[in-house]
Amino acid sequence: MSEITNADYIAEAKKALNDPVLQNALADLQARFGRATALAYRNLPEGPDLRLKAHDIRAKTIENLDVVLETLAENVRKNGGHVFFAYDTQAALDYCLATARRHKVKLAVKGKSMVSEEIGLNTALIENGIEVAETDLGEYIIQLAGERPSHIIAPAIHKSRKDIGKLFADKIRIPYTDDPPRLTRAARKALREKFLAAGIGFSGCNIACAETGHITTVSNEGNIRMATTMPKVHVAIMGMERVAARLEDHDVLLRLLCRGAAAQNMATYVSYVGGPRYLQQVDGPDEFHLVILDNGRSRILADEEFREMLYCIRCAACLNVCPVYGKIGGHAYGHPYSGPVGAVVMPLMAGINRSKDLCQGETLCGACQDACSVNIDLPRMLLALRAKLADGDANWQVSRASIPEKGIYTLWSWIIQNRRVYELFLRLAALGQSLLPKNRDLIRRLPPPMGGWTRNRDIQPVAKKSFMDRWRSGDIE
Repeated sequence: MSEITNADYIAEAKKALNDPVLQNALADLQARFGRATALAYRNLPEGPDLRLKAHDIRAKTIENLDVVLETLAENVRKNGGHVFFAYDTQAALDYCLATARRHKVKLAVKGKSMVSEEIGLNTALIENGIEVAETDLGEYIIQLAGERPSHIIAPAIHKSRKDIGKLFADKIRIPYTDDPPRLTRAARKALREKFLAAGIGFSGCNIACAETGHITTVSNEGNIRMATTMPKVHVAIMGMERVAARLEDHDVLLRLLCRGAAAQNMATYVSYVGGPRYLQQVDGPDEFHLVILDNGRSRILADEEFREMLYCIRCAACLNVCPVYGKIGGHAYGHPYSGPVGAVVMPLMAGINRSKDLCQGETLCGACQDACSVNIDLPRMLLALRAKLADGDANWQVSRASIPEKGIYTLWSWIIQNRRVYELFLRLAALGQSLLPKNRDLIRRLPPPMGGWTRNRDIQPVAKKSFMDRWRSGDIE
């Protein structure tokens, strides 16, 4: 797995909040895509309930994933392709590197792929003497900058056009310009040279179809087609859950993916890749390899509480409505998977204690489920992760995140279940708050361990007389 830095979540979130370029970009992204995606769902011929059908489709596929994947592998091989099941990151990297070495590859091109970011493919290739070039414009920009994606479908959203102009002037030696068409032409020229010289092309897979033995890639630029057709070898890497059993199911998911990702009826470029080129075909690779990655997904599959997370098709619709992601961006999550999806996936894959800030940082407002193209109940799983952090869980090797916090909430639970004790607590709180610093009748600072509540806001004081006391005294009729 690529480097995980989610221990820096709080520090990176603070940095993001103070970045005006990022704040403007995130606000614009959510204003455009958040509402537009909801409208796109409503405008479906079947209406927004197609998301519920898609949920059922994903549930049936995941319940029968072993059979579906065997069918996919069998049909890919019938089409002339090679299939490799990678248990973990190292197995996937070893296979990719062995394939590249066998063909004496010196230069690789890579289409946009989150799963390749997950396993750290670029780093592995470079460490083994193979130059690699990202071909998606956003990914190319952040590769030049030495950064990681900030968004699943808009990886360079945190960069202004002035930032990109300076970057291109420094890295690809063009005269400085912040004109987007000129910058795009410069990137196209640089990348065309890479496409023509590359010995191997890597890509991800948006959805595979077991029935036909093909994978589908979706983009709005078209460069991914260059990465999958021009090199003599094409290696596609997919998470093992990214498969549909039937072409009919694939169609439903593809339509929802495009709407969830960018509120489009259909992406500009949709490519079906079924294997190497036939003898009579001019374009296409001589070899096609499909790497099907586990990397912790089997463990999620085995847990009924979290299995639903495997329904995700990575459309990023949840990022486009999440109020937390909309303020802190993707880098705070410390891994390519960010937003609500990352807040569930990364604890399950990298360790719940290690990634506790991710699931504890979400608001549980439910916007992510409302936007999800397959109606995944992300809030339920976020709560389940928090419960494991509160109580510990041997199956997931989770230790209690904070024993004092657990004790405080246990005490609070007992207090609110006992009316007389609760009323006594309110009276004592009303008296004790007079010792706290105020700001226009609001409490400015609470004592530890509750100080976090007032670090960035003032709060209402406890009423001097409770509602029940007012009711009993006749103040309320």
